[in-house]
Amino acid sequence: MSGPGLLRDGPRAPRGLRRFAGPRPPRPETCELCGVAVPQDGHRHLVQTEQRALICACTACALLFDRPGAGTGRLRAVPDRYLTDPAHRLDDGAWELLQIPVGVAFFFRNAALDRLVALYPSPAGATESELDPETWQTVLGSGRLSTLLEPDVEALLLRRSEGRTDCYLVPIDICYELVGRMRLLWQGFDGGAEARAALKTFFEQVERRARALPRTADQDHDEGQDEGQGQGQGEGQGQGQDEGRDQGGIR
Repeated sequence: MSGPGLLRDGPRAPRGLRRFAGPRPPRPETCELCGVAVPQDGHRHLVQTEQRALICACTACALLFDRPGAGTGRLRAVPDRYLTDPAHRLDDGAWELLQIPVGVAFFFRNAALDRLVALYPSPAGATESELDPETWQTVLGSGRLSTLLEPDVEALLLRRSEGRTDCYLVPIDICYELVGRMRLLWQGFDGGAEARAALKTFFEQVERRARALPRTADQDHDEGQDEGQGQGQGEGQGQGQDEGRDQGGIR
C-alpha cells in the first residue's frame, strides 16, 4: 500500500527498530562503586592495588579512600598533586643508567610486590623495564621527590629532551593517560609528528600544574659556600695583582 505520506517521507523503520537507525549516543561514564554518572573529564580515579588497575569514581566515593588510614586497602584514591624539584637535576649519564630506550618513562612503587616498577609508552602500550634498586637509588632515590612518592598512586615522570631530563611527581592516572594517547597516535618508528605534538602539549600542561619544592636550609648553605669561595678566589687574585703592581712601583 502506498500513499502521499509514504512517498513524501520515504520508508520508515518499524517503531521498535528506530533506536538502531541512527548513531548511538556515547555511553556516559559512571562511578564503578555506586553507579552514579560522573563527568567524562575531571572525575576521580581509584587504584586497585592487587590488579594494578584504575577504576572511575565519583567524588563522594573517592573521598572515602582519601581519609587517613584508608590508603592501606585494596583500593586507594589517586591524589591530585604535581611537584617538581629544581635542585635535583639529571644528566645524560643518569638517563643511560636507567636504560630506557625512549625519551619518556615513569616510575612507581608497587606496594603489593614491594618493588619499584619502570614503564614507558610504546606502540603496544605501557612497556615495563627492569630496574634494580641500586640504579634507582643512584639516579632518583636521593632526590626529595622520591621520598614524597606515595606507593601505587603516584609516579615520578621523566622526560629527556634537548640534553636535559625533567622529573615530576604526578598522579599515576595521567601517566596511563599519556600511554593511551601515544598508543593511539603513534606512527612509524619515532611516533610521528602528531604524537610528538601531543607529547609536547602534555608536558606543557604538567609544567604549568607542577609546584616547585621550596629550597632547604642545606641548599642555601651550600650555595652560600660556593659563592663565598668564588668571591674569595676573586679577591685573592685581585690582591695578588695589587701587590705585584706595588712591588713593581717600589723597584
